[in-house]
Amino acid sequence: MRLLTLAPAWAGSSRGLAARLLALSMVGLTVAGCANPFAEKEDELVITDEPAEKIYNEGLTLMAKEDYEAAVKRFEDVDRQHPYSDWSRKALLMIAYANYTQGSYDEAIAAAKRYLALHPGSADAAYAQYLMAASYYDQIPDISRDQARTNAALDALNEVVRKYPDTEYAASAKKKIEVARDQLAGKEMMIGRYYLEQRNYIGAINRFKVVVTRYQTTRHVEEALYRLTEAYMALGIVNEAQTSAAVLGYNFPDSSWYKDAYKLVQSRGLEPAENQGSWISKAFKNLGLG
Repeated sequence: MRLLTLAPAWAGSSRGLAARLLALSMVGLTVAGCANPFAEKEDELVITDEPAEKIYNEGLTLMAKEDYEAAVKRFEDVDRQHPYSDWSRKALLMIAYANYTQGSYDEAIAAAKRYLALHPGSADAAYAQYLMAASYYDQIPDISRDQARTNAALDALNEVVRKYPDTEYAASAKKKIEVARDQLAGKEMMIGRYYLEQRNYIGAINRFKVVVTRYQTTRHVEEALYRLTEAYMALGIVNEAQTSAAVLGYNFPDSSWYKDAYKLVQSRGLEPAENQGSWISKAFKNLGLG
């Protein structure tokens, strides 16, 4: 059967997480024919009384056949017919998992949220939180589009790390956090470059400032510092231009962006020079980079 696939870069670890969930879930699985639990009578749907374990195992059998839509329905039957049983708790998590696997992310998120609301202290709560975060993460859009889903993914992933720091889910979430942060920084850079082309230098500086203050560990920070040099030079605020160039050179001396910033400052007969009172200098010192 197809196991849980999250970000391609971390596929190996994700398969292990999913395998564990399914291994736990399939304890006691009995391969049985799937009987129809419904009988129509006078245009009414009558639900027959079936054992929770039987319905749950039928759902697992359907999962093994990769019939995820049908599996979800059987797990929902467990939750509906036996709402206060331990099988219902397991079924709710499997509803989230099956929906995620078939790409029904909103449904997976809803099921995971409900699981966390009903069973916050469960041993599987960490997985439910991770599954919800992964559902947001897999919907991260192209950088040209609105990044609301990226922000939602980042929030949910941070919750995994905050609430379950010693789990393998936290380790995987940290990797995804870096990808999400890089995406958000890239969005700010795209808008900032547009403002720069339009000679809206204040608007551009505000966007590059977000990258420098919030996303210093992403690959975009070097360009952001160069663009700040560019924008401040255009405004004639040379001390800030010199500072951004100096901070860029100090932290990334081999960067091609630093070489460009150095040439730009030199073209005005100046040298990179850090103003310790600048917000740029303070931002890097707060992170221990300056």
